[in-house]
Amino acid sequence: MPDNNFTGVIQAGFDIIHDNKDSVNHSVTVTNTSMKALHSSLTTIFIPTVYIFIFIVGLPTNAMALWVFLFRTKKKHPSSILMANRALADLLFIVWLPLKIIYHFNGNDWTFGEPLCKVLVGFFYGNMYCSAIFIACISAQRYWAIVHPLSQKLSSRVTVCVCVCVWIVVWVLTVPLYLYDQTVKVNNLDITTCHDIIRSNQTYIPVGYFLTMGTVGYVVPCVVCIVSYLLTFLSLRRSITDSSRSKKKRKAIVLMVTVLVMFLVCFTPSNIMLMVHYSLLGAKIPNNVYVIYIVALCLGSLNSCLDPFVYYYISEEFRGYVRNALMCHHPLTEPMSVSYSAVKTYTNSLTPPTNTTSSSTPTSSPTSTPIPALKVYN
Repeated sequence: MPDNNFTGVIQAGFDIIHDNKDSVNHSVTVTNTSMKALHSSLTTIFIPTVYIFIFIVGLPTNAMALWVFLFRTKKKHPSSILMANRALADLLFIVWLPLKIIYHFNGNDWTFGEPLCKVLVGFFYGNMYCSAIFIACISAQRYWAIVHPLSQKLSSRVTVCVCVCVWIVVWVLTVPLYLYDQTVKVNNLDITTCHDIIRSNQTYIPVGYFLTMGTVGYVVPCVVCIVSYLLTFLSLRRSITDSSRSKKKRKAIVLMVTVLVMFLVCFTPSNIMLMVHYSLLGAKIPNNVYVIYIVALCLGSLNSCLDPFVYYYISEEFRGYVRNALMCHHPLTEPMSVSYSAVKTYTNSLTPPTNTTSSSTPTSSPTSTPIPALKVYN
């Protein structure tokens, strides 16, 4: 039997939604404050405009990156496997944005039905957290390649297994999003919202889900990124430097700082707001941080269109791959090195090779003998 006394809670947390009068459609009536939020230019103009920019920029750049990693390189290395999965997560996040754009431009009125709303929400959050986790994996892989260049390398098979496990874990964790109503009919606005309103008798599901995903999908990757880049930075500072290498090392450090800052700026505000909102919601404390959260989430989504330029297109090798792909050249077999490849990494066990002479090779002075560099591959 349907519940004749549905009470909803707007996720924006402005007010408690009044009791509904429609037991058949399970609709609700919202307060004036909530009405203003749902019809504000912030949610109906600004947010969809940002999503349009993300879609226009992110779709071709991530698609090109994925194509290069999958089809233009014959030999798959751990770094390229991780970055291919990173690009795939961004791409799956972006391809669903047109539905959100239409929804917001339409006055936050969802016209595509409950099943498609659930799929949109599942893909939106699932791929967002997948993206954050793969950033952490790439950070850890780069740390290991730079700081421990002579140690056991991560094999491609193990890397594939890690990626599969990440996808499985994240998508299993999105199952709760399909277990409660994502669409709610709003009587006094004559609209149907998608994920912006939940009923009070269903709050325990999203509260548990988002607090769990905030921890697994943000807190853990954030700690991994900070620790990995901090240890890498300290290692680079201790490495041997000379006038020819100092500029390259500075470039690598700038890249590390850029990646870390971009991760923190894009993911931190929205996830903090998310966990604060759902913690208060779980404690049945009214709050008004949800609108701040969806704006932060929208701006944080810029990460998906900025990543290709930070991770891929700053690399001269990757740009060469793209040029070869566009000119239909044969796939390349050499591994790609990005900015960190310019940094020479040494250990105490490494010594410069002794100079050998032969009748066909002129003798070189010991001071001119180059120290072999360890090329670090992404």
